[in-house]
Amino acid sequence: MGVKSFLIVFLFATTCCHAQQWELEIMPGAAGYQGDLTQQRIPFKSIGPAGAINLKYNTGDMIIFRGGFAWGQIKGDDRDNRQSDIHSRNLNFKTDLWEVNLCAEVLVLDPESYDAYPYLFLGAGMYKFNPYTYDNSNKKTYLQPLSTEGQGLPEYPNRKKYSLTQFCIPFGGGFKVKMTEKIALSFEIGVRFLFTDYLDDVSDTYIDPAILLSEKGPKAVEVGFRSMPLAKEGDQRGNPKANDMYAFSGVKVTFGLGHKKDR
Repeated sequence: MGVKSFLIVFLFATTCCHAQQWELEIMPGAAGYQGDLTQQRIPFKSIGPAGAINLKYNTGDMIIFRGGFAWGQIKGDDRDNRQSDIHSRNLNFKTDLWEVNLCAEVLVLDPESYDAYPYLFLGAGMYKFNPYTYDNSNKKTYLQPLSTEGQGLPEYPNRKKYSLTQFCIPFGGGFKVKMTEKIALSFEIGVRFLFTDYLDDVSDTYIDPAILLSEKGPKAVEVGFRSMPLAKEGDQRGNPKANDMYAFSGVKVTFGLGHKKDR
């Protein structure tokens, strides 16, 4: 390579690829849920603890790539609803969420010129959940194996058993403040677009309790039919037209790993 060509490559690299480095990010925060057991966006009583850890690659431009792991707890309970028909349905659930994701952050302002700036992010993830409730004896009971809405039963071939491990699309934004050359604080809110309506084990109509009793036993009927008066086959149990969702939010601390590379 000649001197002229070298200078061109060098100038291009220093212009486009400054400050590349790896970063470690930790977030304590909260998780919330919206679905068939809520009638508003992420009510306060659905919120539980959460945490996340990310390994990030700062390209030195306006994009940061990150891969991470997140955990959270969410819940929903009809007893928290003031609407009489929802309250009398008397369903509830809790679940832990375990998520891995890959995302790209897009900085809205140049971090070389500003010490505080907003950002947006979008990515892909996979999460595991397992909704449960407590039966009449206050015993923890997992709901998916009980087919409470006929999922997987031969009498209801259109209701497939839902998987407890699924894909999601994380998206959201935050605001970051540089504290030192290697440490930054940020606040982030991230929503997960889901491909299921069974995060809370509620989606469609009630099935025949006699069939549920025959196929899955009395425990399935006990936790599947909790309304007063008791629901009948065909009564609305959930809303299949809208999928559930969950969200993570919290304060993040980002640490630069190693020395910045100016190229």
